[in-house]
Amino acid sequence: MKTKIIVIVGPTAVGKTALSLDLAQLFEAEIISGDSQQVYRGLDIGTAKVSPEEQALIPHHLIDVREISESYSAHDFVTEARRAIETISQRGKLVIIAGGTGLYLQSLLEGYHLGGQAPHQEVLAYRKDLEKLSDQLLFEMVEEARIEIKQINRRRAIRALELARFGQDLSNQKPAYEALVIGLNDERSQLYERINQRVDQMVEAGLVAEAKWLYERAPKAQATRGIGYKELFPYFEGEVTLEQAIEQIKQNTRRFAKRQLTWFKNRMQVDFYQLSDPTYREKIIQEVKGFLHD
Repeated sequence: MKTKIIVIVGPTAVGKTALSLDLAQLFEAEIISGDSQQVYRGLDIGTAKVSPEEQALIPHHLIDVREISESYSAHDFVTEARRAIETISQRGKLVIIAGGTGLYLQSLLEGYHLGGQAPHQEVLAYRKDLEKLSDQLLFEMVEEARIEIKQINRRRAIRALELARFGQDLSNQKPAYEALVIGLNDERSQLYERINQRVDQMVEAGLVAEAKWLYERAPKAQATRGIGYKELFPYFEGEVTLEQAIEQIKQNTRRFAKRQLTWFKNRMQVDFYQLSDPTYREKIIQEVKGFLHD
């Protein structure tokens, strides 16, 4: 029997952390972070990391597991998330994964083989070419390649063509989990307003000092690529004003939220709930209950 897990996805600032904490308390769960930046020690404000009080309330995993000078990949996430899921499940607890890094979550849920870096880059390049094509052209390519796909859709067609081109080296491992993927979304204007408010709150909480700390210690590290940090580097170098840097953070975060939604809608099977629905939490709780008792 596959291990059942709950996965909460959605754009940044939509409320994934709050929902994960609510569900964890209701269903005796532990939480795994599905965020590529929260792995870094010392990057707390800009990554909207759960507070020490929240971590004390509910055990969290894959937070503060890397130094800012270290790298982190989808392969690292899948390996460490699988280990955490096994440990949590052995304690008889439900696993909740909450985060917005789509590639990491998809790789875990679909069992992607994440071997050598060179073939992986080739696959990404080929995938980008396929994504430019219409559904009709993709389906015709699948038919010409004599690939049989039940209930064909765009995502399955692209994956099948990748396998046909690159062979068994890219074969997925059989997914080990039965996942209920819950998506949160909101009206775009409301989401963007929430993003702007969050950035202002981060600045008030000390984001500039945190970014300066990162800038002085590891200015070229992978950790500096996160939104909320890289935009402040030109300010430290005297190239822009603080106000301009903050506005750039807000703009880049809004764009990132849009890309996140596109990823989850096109690449993963997600049931989305709208925050504008006053009953969305109750509906989610009922869905989780049904999923766990099915």
